[in-house]
Amino acid sequence: MDRISSYLAPDHRHCDDYFSAAEEAALQGEWEAAAAQFNQFILAMQHHFVKEETVLFPAFEQCTRNARGPTEVMRMEHTQMRGLFQDLQQALASRDANAYAGAAETLLILMQQHNLKEEQMLYRMCDQMLAQESADLIARMSAIAQ
Repeated sequence: MDRISSYLAPDHRHCDDYFSAAEEAALQGEWEAAAAQFNQFILAMQHHFVKEETVLFPAFEQCTRNARGPTEVMRMEHTQMRGLFQDLQQALASRDANAYAGAAETLLILMQQHNLKEEQMLYRMCDQMLAQESADLIARMSAIAQ
């Protein structure tokens, strides 16, 4: 697996699984299960963000000599998602199914659009532009503890 896209794209599915399980549990009123799944989702998402923000994005920016391109947009969307994580945590804490459903719907749309941009554009660009260092970048991302 020397392709950045092949390494990072499965993270999206892994996070999506936790997110779906948390949402399903919350909508069923199974608040402890929802909180447990949501905590796993947050850990997985934060781990994914750290891999991108500390390894991939800086490498891409160094290669392109541009920090104001797609990585700037991705970081901005990470920040938006983190804000929605807080909204969802508050809804879980108050056991508010309606608030959880609303924030979850907003986050789902943002994640779908974000993941599509990463998988269809950014990761493919990284595969091409960072091909010679992809094994090292993947090793560095893999070394980041969850």
